[in-house]
Amino acid sequence: MPLTPFGRTVDAVLLKHQQAAADGSSMLSAVSKWDALRDLAAARKSYGLSDRDLSVLQALLGFLPGKEISPQPGVTVVHPSNRAICERLNGMPNSTMRRHMAKLVDAGILIRRDSPNGKRYVRRYQGERVAYGFDLSPLAFRFAEFSDAAAAQRAEEARIKELRETVSLMRRDLLNLALCGAADRPELTVWDQFHDLAHLTARDLRRKLGADDLEALQARLAAALAETKHLLEPAFAEKSGTSDTQIEHHYQNSKKDSFESEQTVTAAPAAATESKDETGYAENPAAERPVHSETPPQPPEAPAPSGPSLPLRLILSACGEIRGYADGAIRHWGDLLRAADTVRPMMGISATVWEDAKTAMGTAEAATVVAAMLERFSEIRSPSGYLRHLSAKAVSGRFTSAPMVLALTRRGAVA
Repeated sequence: MPLTPFGRTVDAVLLKHQQAAADGSSMLSAVSKWDALRDLAAARKSYGLSDRDLSVLQALLGFLPGKEISPQPGVTVVHPSNRAICERLNGMPNSTMRRHMAKLVDAGILIRRDSPNGKRYVRRYQGERVAYGFDLSPLAFRFAEFSDAAAAQRAEEARIKELRETVSLMRRDLLNLALCGAADRPELTVWDQFHDLAHLTARDLRRKLGADDLEALQARLAAALAETKHLLEPAFAEKSGTSDTQIEHHYQNSKKDSFESEQTVTAAPAAATESKDETGYAENPAAERPVHSETPPQPPEAPAPSGPSLPLRLILSACGEIRGYADGAIRHWGDLLRAADTVRPMMGISATVWEDAKTAMGTAEAATVVAAMLERFSEIRSPSGYLRHLSAKAVSGRFTSAPMVLALTRRGAVA
């Protein structure tokens, strides 16, 4: 009968594990009790156990001498009193301990072996050891099962972590592209929807989401990014003057430290001076050049440098590394210029090249270029020579920093 000497019913699952242990324990070897506990802790959700249940199991393992558990039924029986178990659990109430112990028994982790008088003890009869208490042999007998469940749980957690990282990157890219679209094509009203979707996704990521919820978010963001890319393609083509295929082909044939895929030829608008409202600094390189009346006529001068065509907020979103070199928050173009002045010598850019760049591009444009170079600093072998090359292109009116910033913004979205 499935009853203990005290009339307690024995769950069928426990009888199954006892019978299986009796039949197959001779073919199994002893396992480390701490390895079994570690795998069971990783797979505890699969068995409906909590961390408090495992704390009680850990206390019971502390009463088992040695480091290994034998799969032989009756060999690994511990017989501590309830008081001793509660003391090992730092004063856990007896009723609470018994409730957690019952969950371990129901899950088939422990087997109760009741004595005739209901006490837990061990005795020897004619050289045979007979113990009454809690049998820990299921930990050894089901060790392979626990290991497989733990591996599956770890794989699921790794998958969820990867999905969270992917969704977080896609959310950031969508926000940056929405800001870029609002600046390039303000006539469209869809940018507010994308902006709200990015912020709602950030709010959802504060919660502990499952794989299904994360996959749903990933699908929504992927559709939004595809639509954003489609809407921004005319603006990118207008700024770059070349197709995406030409840009990629040019990048594959350039040196490692080159941004040629981003530095497309764009004619800067002609202007006598740089607007102080846009950049915070008035630039007029032509006024600094001495004019010699006796020299023969010079060819027409290059257009005066213009400020970045992108808003400062979008530049800081794409070039976040520059924030670490600012004295405080970067709120104005002057703050960005001071941060660029600070990081410039650390990047190996000489003072002469830096002054030439500010003269050729404009102070705000030069600071933007340094911030973009800092994002890919590991890919540039000679930052000083590279900035000199960009300054030469700026003198002839064939350079703008907008493609550099947009390439950094689109890098995650395209991938």
